[in-house]
Amino acid sequence: MKALDRKLWRDLQRMGGQALTIAAVMAVGIACFIALRGNYGSLQAARNAYYERARFADVFAHLERAPESVAMDLEAVEAVARVETRVVETGKIPLPGVAQPIVARLVSLPVGGKAALNSVALTTGRMVEADGPDEVVVLAAFAQAHGLEPGDHLNVVINGKLRDLRIVGLAKSPEYLVSIAPGDMAPEPGRFAVLWLDRDMLATAFNMEGAFNDVVFALQPGASRPAVLAAVDRVLEPHGGVGAVPRDKQASSYFVDGELMQLEAMGTSIPAIFLAVAALLINIVLSRMVHLQRPQIATLKALGYDDLSVGLHFGKLIGVIAIFGSIVGVALGVYLGQAMLRLYAEFFDFPNLRFVMDPGGAALAILISTGSAGLGALVAIRTVVAMVPAEAMRPAAPARYRRSLLDRLGLGVLVGPAVTMVVRELWRRPLRTATSSLAIAASVGLMVVGGWYADGIEEIMQIQFHDVMREDVSVVFLPGTDDDAIRDLAHLPGVLEAEGLRVVPVRFHNGPRHRDGSIFGYPDDIEMRALRDQLGKPQPLPPEGLVLTDKLAEILGVKVGDSIEIKVDDGSRGRYEVVVTGTVAESFGLQGHMRLPALQRVLGEERIVSLGLMRVDPKELDELDARLRDAPSVMGVTRVSTIVERFREQSARMILVFSAVITIFAATITIGVVYNNARISLNSRQRDLASMRILGFTKAEIGA
Repeated sequence: MKALDRKLWRDLQRMGGQALTIAAVMAVGIACFIALRGNYGSLQAARNAYYERARFADVFAHLERAPESVAMDLEAVEAVARVETRVVETGKIPLPGVAQPIVARLVSLPVGGKAALNSVALTTGRMVEADGPDEVVVLAAFAQAHGLEPGDHLNVVINGKLRDLRIVGLAKSPEYLVSIAPGDMAPEPGRFAVLWLDRDMLATAFNMEGAFNDVVFALQPGASRPAVLAAVDRVLEPHGGVGAVPRDKQASSYFVDGELMQLEAMGTSIPAIFLAVAALLINIVLSRMVHLQRPQIATLKALGYDDLSVGLHFGKLIGVIAIFGSIVGVALGVYLGQAMLRLYAEFFDFPNLRFVMDPGGAALAILISTGSAGLGALVAIRTVVAMVPAEAMRPAAPARYRRSLLDRLGLGVLVGPAVTMVVRELWRRPLRTATSSLAIAASVGLMVVGGWYADGIEEIMQIQFHDVMREDVSVVFLPGTDDDAIRDLAHLPGVLEAEGLRVVPVRFHNGPRHRDGSIFGYPDDIEMRALRDQLGKPQPLPPEGLVLTDKLAEILGVKVGDSIEIKVDDGSRGRYEVVVTGTVAESFGLQGHMRLPALQRVLGEERIVSLGLMRVDPKELDELDARLRDAPSVMGVTRVSTIVERFREQSARMILVFSAVITIFAATITIGVVYNNARISLNSRQRDLASMRILGFTKAEIGA
């Protein structure tokens, strides 16, 4: 073994804990990178493979009613590869033992049950048959939530008539990977059912023989999606088209993509913090080591070792630490990534979902880690290379000490010698103080992030479900329900107060920009819903005009005083001009808000209600649920307390794991910074500490 290599191992042994803490910080950074990026890559790969295998549509469009011959016009649209028409309607399931009505999405299946797009993949059982009009295939997630199996019977309200259907199969589809019931804000498999039925049976039930009200498209490679959407809208507008949407705006796909975007962002920002701290630690430790080893470096150069050999020696020292940290980081990252993916698997039921560590990603993580280590060591190595042997053999020039601010203000007497020494040490080494403070600030910031995730969710829930949504129970009505329904609600058992709210699905237009959303219409005397910003501050509605969420205004490129066009997406095909009179920063959704009288004047309608809001005696909730379940105009019922419980239940495990991991990793930074600074201070002040012992200071006093 070469002499420099023997010195390298001796230096590592002397560094001991310092080397381990630096390696630990680097390992955590690599582990975060591999775990987060690995989860992102694994979920993305599973999603893409599933979408491709299931022939997930590129464009979706819903309409009122169109004859089947219109499909030929849609097939003629440039860049459209395939068109599949469907009948899609809404029903209700009065499931025994379930108090609240369950919303059912009724989707037609072609003859033979094999859809050309949005493949319905059986998990058990078989498809419906043409001679079995009362057969149904049920979304597997819903069936699992209620213990349903093939052979069971299911009562479903279809177009106002109760039908007894026999379950013949359970299935999944990319279109309903995530399903959210109307009025809900989070996925809940047990509250939203998807039922696939024979096309002829469903068409007959809704008078859709020879017609369709839903269509999906596959596009040719390289197709201009905006051009296709515009062409499809032109074809379907005379038939009550409500606006075609691309795959990334389809409800389930939009939810999945949002989670992946968050994961991708975290996979970049969090590892960067750890690797930056590792670079700072290496700079601090190696600079101090070079300072202490000046005589040794001078001797090596005097004995004939060139600058490159001596510089590489210290580079190898950091390289060993980086390699050790990389090995531990890769192993920890794989373990952590697999654990995280098991949590994600509870939300996203992708087939063949497994953690796959991209070798290129692991190599990139190690390269970044080694690069950060080299960056941290660069200044110290340059100092080594620049040393002149004759000069380096001399002791370093004494530092030019000056009185600190504490001394000049005469406060040293008040705080005592121990505090004075600490302040002097910090004052005389500003660079080390600044870098150490920055590293500890990063660790504290990570701890805040870990705690904020839980605290932030609670704050958002407090604002949304206490300050904004003040009702106990909300009811989603069928389209076209008049406000007599609110008076009917007020007379139900246990209802203390009832109010109505109008929600209009629209497409907002500003020139070429558009976005789908809703407009909420508030009665002048409403008390159970309040418009508030994301900080909980009340936002009064002007008597006229439209208030947009700030994000929606940004997307549309509008400001207060501008006019925008709204197209009502309920089949009425109405287009209206509305003036934007304000914006509000909200935590959820992209929507607009208006006073109900102003909204009614714009739309030219009266007495239409979409949501019923109720304050209810808690003792009467079960009786109220029973009455609402059988109400013909009620499509869905939601208890606010149930939303809160479900929200907390679904996020609790993820929040707990995320917060715990971030806190442990942040503590690693703190330990690494504090330990290394303590060791450096101890090494540099050995004579001072020995003098203090001689002068009579106890070990406890010196340690304090």
